[in-house]
Amino acid sequence: MIVVMQTAAEKEQVEGVETKLAGMGFAPHRIQGTGRVVIGAVGESKIVFPTGLEVLPGVEKVVPISAPYKLVSREVKENGSIVKIGDIRIGGDEIVVMAGPCAVESEEQLMTIAGLVKAAGAQVLRGGAYKPRSSPYSFQGLELDGLKMLNRAREETGLKIVTEVLNPQEVELVADYTDVIQIGARNMQNFSLLREVGRTGMPVMLKRGLAATLEEWLMAAEYILAEDNFQVILCERGIRTFETSTRSTLDISAIPQAKSMTHLPVIADPCHSSGTWRLASPLSRAAIAAGADGLLIEVHHQPSEALCDGPQSLAPEKFSRLLFSLQPVAEAVGRRVCTGEDLSMTGGV
Repeated sequence: MIVVMQTAAEKEQVEGVETKLAGMGFAPHRIQGTGRVVIGAVGESKIVFPTGLEVLPGVEKVVPISAPYKLVSREVKENGSIVKIGDIRIGGDEIVVMAGPCAVESEEQLMTIAGLVKAAGAQVLRGGAYKPRSSPYSFQGLELDGLKMLNRAREETGLKIVTEVLNPQEVELVADYTDVIQIGARNMQNFSLLREVGRTGMPVMLKRGLAATLEEWLMAAEYILAEDNFQVILCERGIRTFETSTRSTLDISAIPQAKSMTHLPVIADPCHSSGTWRLASPLSRAAIAAGADGLLIEVHHQPSEALCDGPQSLAPEKFSRLLFSLQPVAEAVGRRVCTGEDLSMTGGV
């Protein structure tokens, strides 16, 4: 349930409600809404309405939550949330673009790509230091050395960093080198990992599982929010269907549907979902038209030489053209997208 406080409720009154909820067996989560405080109450306790909370000083109303996901639900927070990564705001009017290689391969490779994606207009650098692969014989990432390279790229370019963590034991280490912690599709329901990243208080990007329903995806996000971390970005990265012409199927309908169910921002990953760079631009435009708050794009300066996911990686000049192609779509839905140099015209490749 949620307890909606009066606009003029005092701090002591809010704390009094939280103490009462804790005594009833609930974990209270304070949410600052527009002009008022809302307290989300989650737990296993059986509640009979009216609860007695309605008569406490400062309380406007008590509302039961029907969805199984509580803190993630629009019932708790009617307006969309903004996730802040420094001065970057995901969920606002601007489409935020995260771009870079699937995997960190070398310092030279990463620094080259970082400079190019920043010049084109990206605000966040993506790159995997730890790589979960279907085959145990495939390149698994540079691990700590890769994290250090990402940190250097951040220092030299000013780009924020998003990278994946694979297990709870590595969360603290990865958190020291990144600005956004990524939970990959295969780990969407790794609940101990979700709790651990939730405890960092850092922004978390949660990818949808390969065959996860929207409710399962949002319930996974609930694990992070239950640790009092509301800095969660959902990423639609494609789901497994009967179709074989693409790597996965980007579920465009999931974007507006998820945004109607949750206040969390939603971004799209057109490269992983399609498995080919050729579909990245049309799928990106479709995602923005459907309401996506950002994009996660794979970029490599030499895709044919990439150690991981080369066929779905865009060369820098193609990435630049992709960003320029997004502008009219973004404007049509009341958004904007940051673009920099047109690398196809400046010889940036």
